[in-house]
Amino acid sequence: MWELRHRGGCPSPGGAVAPPPREGEAAGGDHETESTSDKETDIDDRYGDLDSRTDSDIPDIPPSSDRTPEILKRALSGLSSRWKNWWIRGILTLTMISLFFLVIYMGSFMLMLLVLGIQVKCFHEIITIGYRVYRSYDLPWFRTLSWYFLLCVNYFFYGETVADYFATFVQREEQLQFLIRYHRFISFALYLAGFCMFVLSLVKKHYRLQFYMFAWTHVTLLITVTQSHLVIQNLFEGMIWFLVPISSVICNDITAYLFGFFFGRTPLIKLSPKKTWEGFIGGFFSTVVFGFIAAYVLSKYQYFVCPVEYRSDINSFVTECEPSELFQLQSYSLPTSLKAVLRQEAVSLYPFQIHSIALSTFASLIGPFGGFFASGFKRAFKIKDFANTIPGHGGIMDRFDCQYLMATFVHVYITSFIRGPNPSKVLQQLLVLQPEQQLNIYKTLKIHLIEKGILQPTLKV
Repeated sequence: MWELRHRGGCPSPGGAVAPPPREGEAAGGDHETESTSDKETDIDDRYGDLDSRTDSDIPDIPPSSDRTPEILKRALSGLSSRWKNWWIRGILTLTMISLFFLVIYMGSFMLMLLVLGIQVKCFHEIITIGYRVYRSYDLPWFRTLSWYFLLCVNYFFYGETVADYFATFVQREEQLQFLIRYHRFISFALYLAGFCMFVLSLVKKHYRLQFYMFAWTHVTLLITVTQSHLVIQNLFEGMIWFLVPISSVICNDITAYLFGFFFGRTPLIKLSPKKTWEGFIGGFFSTVVFGFIAAYVLSKYQYFVCPVEYRSDINSFVTECEPSELFQLQSYSLPTSLKAVLRQEAVSLYPFQIHSIALSTFASLIGPFGGFFASGFKRAFKIKDFANTIPGHGGIMDRFDCQYLMATFVHVYITSFIRGPNPSKVLQQLLVLQPEQQLNIYKTLKIHLIEKGILQPTLKV
């Protein structure tokens, strides 16, 4: 798609100008329509046959400026570039981890806002790449429509979340009741408005380019908004389902970098030349051990294991519950071979620790492919990083490329192997029903419990 820049007399990155159309390429042979045909042929020559170009024709994007604080530059001025980058990455990593702990302390609502902020920033970084490459074409409404579609998709997903988890609050507000009742229709109408605006913005000489960017925007929405919505869904299942997967990816990123930095010798994949087998394998074992220990520590506290619920009476999120069996210590018999080594018959573990092995394995073996995908994307558009937001790290998307893939896996894992009926969610749905519907459900449930012998039948006087 990038070869449009070099058609029809537009200067190429090297300064050359594309040759004019060859004689005889006109679409029509009628002399009366020769002028019109020449114009149509000129447009076809400029914007047709796009797949014949190679990646070398992609225009270069100007490199981002270095945003490393001056105090760090002066402190590390005597080091080689390799060690200077190591220290910058290390200091900024510790800073980000410290801020992340602060947000965790502030509660689940702040974590949701953090996820939303990261989503918006990742969307901005990806969309900006397209805008910077095509800025000379001045595409009508491109940036406006991109942000409008982001707003529409967020309205849809977060509206669904409000309907699912805040039903009792919505029940008290008449305006919200209308919005929730017709939420999907409103969302569809908003999207249709954007769709119609896109169609009206089409310009003849930019048809193909505009459809490319329309697809670019929608794929970006799929990567960012959908995945961040799944992250928040995982958070509502319990903060532990948010923290262990995310921290496992962070641990794998850090330990793979450290193993590769100090011991790396064997290249892992061409898309990312700095990645090594030593880093990949070292990161895997480190992440599994870390995830197992983190699961043990977090499983002890209700704050992390209880589902996040909204209490309308106190107008706040709460994490109070009787922990499920998943977060209660269980005794497991050891295999005969381990009994002799450990000199004990059984061990006490939280069942979640076993699940953490699956999560950590995915984070360390499959998660990095999200990073490889991002590396291929950056190579395709001749950029080093998505942005220069974080010195030594690049953009926000550079740090969260693996997290989005992990979010989808955790959501699928929970729905496939963990989640059962949610009494709190069922109760919230019951509370929004009409009184006669609630009464019918009550009678049906009472009959069912009497038949099972849980309730005694009422004696008629």
